[in-house]
Amino acid sequence: MLVSNQSVSIRELRLDFGSVSVLKELNLDIHEGEFLVLLGSSGCGKSTLLNCIAGLLEPTDGQIFIKGKNVTWLEPSDRGIGMVFQSYALYPQMTVRGNLSFGLKNARVPRAEIDSRVARAAKILQIEPLLDRKPGQLSGGQRQRVAIGRALVRDVDVFLFDEPLSNLDAKLRADLRVEIKRLHQQLANTMIYVTHDQVEAMTLADRIAVMRGGRIMQLGTPHEIYNRPQNKYVADFIGSPSMNFLDGQFQGGVFRTEGVTIPMQGYQLATPQVADRPAILGIRPEHVATGPLVAGAPLREEVTVDLVEPMGSDTLVWTQLGNAPFRVRMDGQARVSPGDRLTIGLDPAKSSLFDARTEERL
Repeated sequence: MLVSNQSVSIRELRLDFGSVSVLKELNLDIHEGEFLVLLGSSGCGKSTLLNCIAGLLEPTDGQIFIKGKNVTWLEPSDRGIGMVFQSYALYPQMTVRGNLSFGLKNARVPRAEIDSRVARAAKILQIEPLLDRKPGQLSGGQRQRVAIGRALVRDVDVFLFDEPLSNLDAKLRADLRVEIKRLHQQLANTMIYVTHDQVEAMTLADRIAVMRGGRIMQLGTPHEIYNRPQNKYVADFIGSPSMNFLDGQFQGGVFRTEGVTIPMQGYQLATPQVADRPAILGIRPEHVATGPLVAGAPLREEVTVDLVEPMGSDTLVWTQLGNAPFRVRMDGQARVSPGDRLTIGLDPAKSSLFDARTEERL
């Protein structure tokens, strides 16, 4: 037994499918009551990791602990987890009440306890009027609430969500995202949530594990992931639109790219002494100053507008800085047209600097 205050602990976890290594010596501690999001593109290993925690996949090596107990080789039903899948996986011939109570009946839970748990889950998820309907009579959002309720009635310590909102339209996704966040605040259970949607990750998570190629590239709070990405991959993956990148040279505390020199005063280097080297400077479109804010920026440049994308609350302006495409996020009411000259302000303290060879943060 692992002596730990962590809710879920993963040690040196590896999973191979034949000669293909899907998970590579993963180590991860998930705190009691934490909402942790596994975020990454398709094929990065996030759902595979969740299925290993659930007991649906057998790891090649390593160990998984839940509440200090080694569950690596236990059956899913013995792990103290509840799982919500992307496909609702409801029994179409049963009512909502029947779907919620089915697993409890099989586990021979007393009838009074079943009724109590079903009533509690229905109240929390606001599906009390739907208990006597069948899944075919429900909307997608209502079905997903029932799927969450089926996990909720098990009264477990850890909930696992495998892209539960990806089958819903944009408005339903936004609505249910709020419901899941509220559910976590009410229950304070540990929740592990898999998604490829960075908006879901940023809005739901206490911490985010950004995955790529079976490894965790960065583990941190949404604020840390957004403001201090540990490498270029995380910087590029997080943010919509993604970060601007300029290839150049970091030398003597100054970044130089074609036609542009940027003194890096105010930028906090990851290590105190960084030797001169080829580097990549990253700047988020929303961190580029325009209009009256330019006057307070440490560095000002004049650029030509190439393309304008009105987005309602924001306007995305495409231009060039040095020899690279460069995007600027402006106010939605900004009046700007292709061919206009635009003065922009840059603050090195809000940028990210990466080693050109390793792509790790400098």
